[in-house]
Amino acid sequence: MMSRISPSTEASPIRGWRDPLLMAGLLALVVAGLAGLAAATGWDETRAQLLRLGPWQLAALLGLSLVNYLMRGLRWHVFARRVGLPPGFLRDMRHYLGGFLMSVTPGRVGELVRVRWIRRETGMTLERTAPLFLMDRAADLVAMALILGAALALSTSGIAGAVPLAALALGTAVVATHSRLLSAVITRTYRVLGRWPRLFGRLRGMARTLAHFSHSGVLAAAVALGLIGWLAEGYAFYLLLVWLGADTPAATAMAIFVFATLAGGLTGAPGGLGGAEAAMVALLTLEGLPLETSIAATAVIRVTTLWFAVGIGAAVFPVAERLSKRKRHAVENR
Repeated sequence: MMSRISPSTEASPIRGWRDPLLMAGLLALVVAGLAGLAAATGWDETRAQLLRLGPWQLAALLGLSLVNYLMRGLRWHVFARRVGLPPGFLRDMRHYLGGFLMSVTPGRVGELVRVRWIRRETGMTLERTAPLFLMDRAADLVAMALILGAALALSTSGIAGAVPLAALALGTAVVATHSRLLSAVITRTYRVLGRWPRLFGRLRGMARTLAHFSHSGVLAAAVALGLIGWLAEGYAFYLLLVWLGADTPAATAMAIFVFATLAGGLTGAPGGLGGAEAAMVALLTLEGLPLETSIAATAVIRVTTLWFAVGIGAAVFPVAERLSKRKRHAVENR
C-alpha cells in the first residue's frame, strides 16, 4: 500500500500573496521601463515597428516557442522514467506544462509544484522526485551554454561577459548533474556552516539519486532535446528582428537572446523580469539597432516566450491540479 501523503507536502509553493504581489510589482516596473523608453523615442516610432508584424508572423513566433516547450516536456518525460515513475507520457507533459504557471515565482521554485503532483499521483517521496527539477534546470543550462558558445564563435561581434556567463552556466550544470561532485559540495558546505544537519542530510540523499541520470544515452538525449528547443526560440528572435527591419546576423541574434535569458535568470527575479529585458535592449542598441526597434523586439519576444509559457501553464494548471487530487484519493484508498 502506498504511504499517505503528509499535509506538509500539500503546502502550496506560493505562500499567500507574497509571490504574486512581487511578480506584479516587477512586471509593472518592466512595463513602465519599456513604456518610458518608448515615450522617449516617440510612441509613433515604436507603434510603427509593432505594426510591421502580422498575425501569421506572431503565429510563427508562438509556434517556435511551442517547439521549445514540447522538446523540454519530452525531456522531462525521459527524466521521469529514469527515476522510476510509471509510464505516462500525457501525465508527464501535463505536469511539465502546468508548472509553467509558476515560472514567474522567485528563482522559479514554484515549479516544484510538479513534484507535488507526482507525489499525489504515485506516492513517490520528495527525495526521489526533486532531482527531476534539478536535472531540468541543469539540462537547460548545458543547452544554453552550448548555443551561446557556438553563437559567439560564429558571430562577428562580441558580447561583453558572454564567455564567462557561458562558462558559469556550463560549470554549474556539471556540478548539478554529477552525483559524487554535488554530494561533496553539499558535505563541504555543511562542514563550513555546521548547522541544519537534517536539511543537508536530505540534500545528500537527493544528490545520490542523480546516479539515475548518469547513463550517457540519457544525458545525450536530454542535451539534444534542449538544444532543439532553445535553438527554436533563438531562431524566432532572429526572425523577429528580420521582420522588424534589422540586419542582424542569426548567430548574433541567438547570442543576444540566450545571453539576456541567462542574465535575467541570474538576478533570481521571477522569470528573469527586468534583467532579461534590460540586457536585451542594451545589447540590441549596442548592435546599432534604433531604440524603437530594440524596445519592440524585446517586448514581443518576451510576450511570445515567457508570457506565452505562463498562459499555457494557466490553461493546464487547473487540469493537472484536479487530476492529481482525484488520483491522490485513489492512491490513499488502495
